[in-house]
Amino acid sequence: MIRDPLVAHAVHYVFEWLALAGGFWMYRRIRAAKSVGSPLLGATGFPVVAGCLIGAGLGNKLVFWLEYPHLWAAQAGDISVWFSGQSIVGGLLGGWLGVEVGKKIAGVRSRTGDDFVRPILVGILIGRIGCFLAGLNDGTYGLPTEMPWGIDFGDGIPRHPTQLYEWLLAAAALSTHRWWAQPLAHEAGLAFRALIASYLLWRLLIDAIKPVPYTYPLGLSGIQWLCLLGLLAMACERSWRRSDQAPVASTIN
Repeated sequence: MIRDPLVAHAVHYVFEWLALAGGFWMYRRIRAAKSVGSPLLGATGFPVVAGCLIGAGLGNKLVFWLEYPHLWAAQAGDISVWFSGQSIVGGLLGGWLGVEVGKKIAGVRSRTGDDFVRPILVGILIGRIGCFLAGLNDGTYGLPTEMPWGIDFGDGIPRHPTQLYEWLLAAAALSTHRWWAQPLAHEAGLAFRALIASYLLWRLLIDAIKPVPYTYPLGLSGIQWLCLLGLLAMACERSWRRSDQAPVASTIN
């Protein structure tokens, strides 16, 4: 693990961009394999991609500030705080909203989320390597543990390597994508929603063994509350969609 803060942040920054590049490469590969739809930078493709990138970037920062409101309050006058911090949860939810806005602008009505499933997993795989290497300088490590796989990130205390837990989960999901996504293929966008819901649930649980930088009601972190609200919103949207599509019973006997 890297102990020098400047080196750690530089390495983490490099892996962030590698994660974006890896996800973008996978997305282009998926679109090329399908050989359908408009070009990636065409009239309909560009607003979707731009919306994804802008939404993910804004979501990254907003959720980071939600997780560390005390840091924001203390350094509000420092321009560097605007560029510090990342949040995968914020990136996913912000990117999703950005894609929906881009689709509205481009007039795209079809669901495109399934094409983002593997790119998201690739991005997580690459990004979490940077988180792990950054060690204590990243803030994504776990609480102290006596488990034999606990890792000393530089302070002499074995901790849960929560970055590796997530890396393994993403690797498993990517390697088995063909099997778990196939039963969901009957409905466009369902695999994407399953991925987002699963990740929100994962973060709600795994963040319970991470240090809480700022405690919100019920002892939860900002990200855990966002995950709870996101899961609730997805459940309500799913229920509403099912009721809206349900056939109307005939009143004639």
